[in-house]
Amino acid sequence: MTRTIDLLVAGGGPAGLVTALHAARAGLDVEVWEPRPGDVDKACGEGLMPGALAELQALGVDPAGHAFHGIRYVGSGRVADADFHGGPGRGIRRTVLHRALHDAVLAAGARIEQRSVGRLVQDDEAVTVDDVRARHLVAADGLHSPLRRALGLTVPAARHPRFGLRRHVRTAPWSPYVEVHWGREVEAYVTPVAEDVVGVAVLASTRGSFEDRLRALPELAERVVSAEPASDVRGAGPLRQGARRRVAGRVLLVGDAAGYVDALTGEGLALAFAQAGAAVAAITDGVPQRYERDWARLTRRYRWLTTGLLVGTRSPLARRALVPVARALPPLFDGAVNSMARPA
Repeated sequence: MTRTIDLLVAGGGPAGLVTALHAARAGLDVEVWEPRPGDVDKACGEGLMPGALAELQALGVDPAGHAFHGIRYVGSGRVADADFHGGPGRGIRRTVLHRALHDAVLAAGARIEQRSVGRLVQDDEAVTVDDVRARHLVAADGLHSPLRRALGLTVPAARHPRFGLRRHVRTAPWSPYVEVHWGREVEAYVTPVAEDVVGVAVLASTRGSFEDRLRALPELAERVVSAEPASDVRGAGPLRQGARRRVAGRVLLVGDAAGYVDALTGEGLALAFAQAGAAVAAITDGVPQRYERDWARLTRRYRWLTTGLLVGTRSPLARRALVPVARALPPLFDGAVNSMARPA
């Protein structure tokens, strides 16, 4: 027998769970389908910028982690620091964040099932998947979204693909910042996530092992290689993913599934949270098509800044000059960091 619900959310990562939380609190009958068992993990930097942390706390979700007070660029033998103006961010293990959001969604009255969305059929009134007929469906099924592809919305791959790897190591955080270490062809993001654990995410335009990439950053490698691993290496990529549009009938794309440029600016979670709220508002207002315009507005700063930074750091010369320039022009660096720290 076919069941009818208001909203089906495909994907139980942060984007999908925050979507479900907004929807349940708006009075919608909502179900989340996530095929992976247990706490959902992902290769990411795990740092919530102050704006993202504030949005999470406004939802009543406040997972444990480790505070950081700004961004530090490291490279060419120099460092450049920029402190947040509006309070600290927080490094939170992705599994800890998932557990907190999962519990909040259940407490709000939504349901979470371990299953995946296969073939869907939609008409003017609903989307039908297996035994469920949903008035709307939110695809929050990740960077390589199967639903985006099935709907014919995926844009061909980028010319300059980038890949990421992340591992946690057991050591006390040595800096009050998220550190970004810049090398000739690789950069690494070091995020404190507990009193005795830091996460290290390395990004590059070539494939290679975590250890190979660390060797390109000798100062960081010296600290990390000698530390006890606290997790396995996880990978992601190619990072850049495009979508032709974010609304296809009664299906809305949220989070990485809606399109992603790069992890350079650390805004992924803030954007996912903002998109989740905008998608649910468009649905409850009866104008789901409005979400396309809202998505463009919410992500404009991120898309311009991240694309500009990617292009500007493509050459080894530019990468070598980045930290000295940030150090020489502190108001510019401070302004860029605090622009990224604001809510989307």
